[in-house]
Amino acid sequence: MVRARVVCVLLAASALAACTTPTRQEEPQPPEPSEQAKVPGAAGIGDPYYPDDGNGGYDVTGYDVAISYDPATKRLEGDTTVAATADAALARFNLDLTGYDVSAVEVDGAEARFSREGAHELVITPAAPVAAGAVFRTRVTYAGKPKVEKDATLGVSGWQISASGGAFVAGEPHSASSWFPVNDHPLDKATFRLTARVPEGWSVVSNGREESTGTEGGWTTSTWVEPNRIAPYLTTVGIDKWTFDRSALPDGTPVVDAYAPGVVAKRSVESRLPQVLAFLAGKFGPYPQSAAGGIFLNESISFSLETQTRPIYAKWAELDVVVHEQAHQWFGNSVSLERWSDVCLNECFASYAQWLWDEGENGVDLDRLYRTTVARKTDSYWGRKLVDMGAGKEFTAVYDKGQLAVHALRRKLGEEKFDTLLKRWTSTHRDGNASWADFEALVDEVAGTDLRPFLDAWFRQAGKPGDDDLYPGSLRK
Repeated sequence: MVRARVVCVLLAASALAACTTPTRQEEPQPPEPSEQAKVPGAAGIGDPYYPDDGNGGYDVTGYDVAISYDPATKRLEGDTTVAATADAALARFNLDLTGYDVSAVEVDGAEARFSREGAHELVITPAAPVAAGAVFRTRVTYAGKPKVEKDATLGVSGWQISASGGAFVAGEPHSASSWFPVNDHPLDKATFRLTARVPEGWSVVSNGREESTGTEGGWTTSTWVEPNRIAPYLTTVGIDKWTFDRSALPDGTPVVDAYAPGVVAKRSVESRLPQVLAFLAGKFGPYPQSAAGGIFLNESISFSLETQTRPIYAKWAELDVVVHEQAHQWFGNSVSLERWSDVCLNECFASYAQWLWDEGENGVDLDRLYRTTVARKTDSYWGRKLVDMGAGKEFTAVYDKGQLAVHALRRKLGEEKFDTLLKRWTSTHRDGNASWADFEALVDEVAGTDLRPFLDAWFRQAGKPGDDDLYPGSLRK
């Protein structure tokens, strides 16, 4: 994610089943099936920053989302099937869905009871408990006007209405539940398929590869498929009178760019995409996504977002923002965080990618830029943590102080080891999740020594690092 005017955006354990009380002669016995059937899935996935986000008790493997949306009425009709594997025998479980009237829920084809709790919990009780380890499918039918949410830090998030009368979805840390039932946390990544139906004259863009588009009976239906697992907040749909450009990268990866009315001139920016991706692949390893492109809005929203394969750009976005959001295809999208306290793994490195681009393509002396920036910053700048910064503070220091921290780490390691670190990180955790502790361990491994004091001074602590950490390697005066 890049915010406007900024140089830049474990499964919780299920409730434990009762256990039989061991005697002196016997080992503890596992729960009887009837007792196992009483286990509910947790109402949150266990992230302390957003305890109500996501759900426990299962792992989603794929979303098959079908929607019909009429911009004239702003009414959405949805029919979503969620394929998942049960972590425990589930008597009930939750999905996240904000708003909408739910008309029916089925689990493996059988009607299930359901209720709503809190702001977004859809509580589902299947006709028969789901067995531990079972693959099961939950189908939810729902309809209504999408609810527009406001975030204190980022403004409007999730489903949004565009100036043309169309709609788009963008938001972080959560947005998917604004348009389909979901386990809405990055820790539960899954494949994604969208079939969207809109009135003729409108069109749809989404993640991944465009499988088909056709018009019949006054309605246009498009299907988009993302075969790589995707964190829910990185899913999107855009409904507008798009101008599409379709092409391919040199390796054959399909590229789809969509421009809203009024921003077709952004073609000049997006024309650099193949160059940007080739540059980033040289730094981070092979491009990890199934498709590429961009969605260019004619909206002055407060951020652009790295929606997987095809970022969403605000109307103010220029080439530096394209570099940032495309860097997220490695840092944040392919390798996703485990908890939002570790968002520096996404934003610090996507922000530093802008510095790498300026260095490689524009000849900027990064050591000089670093020293100049350090000299100008006040105590309030330094007094912001990059890791475990506190809920609501995630999208602040990571965009600017994060660039300094990563550059200092580069100089601490040296060029060869820094290059190894970036490529090992993206290859080791490709298509998965990782934590800041995982990153610290890899830094020490690549460095061949304990760099925890250095990492703590820069990332975990608030305050200006001491001179030894502030000016490592070629930065030393």
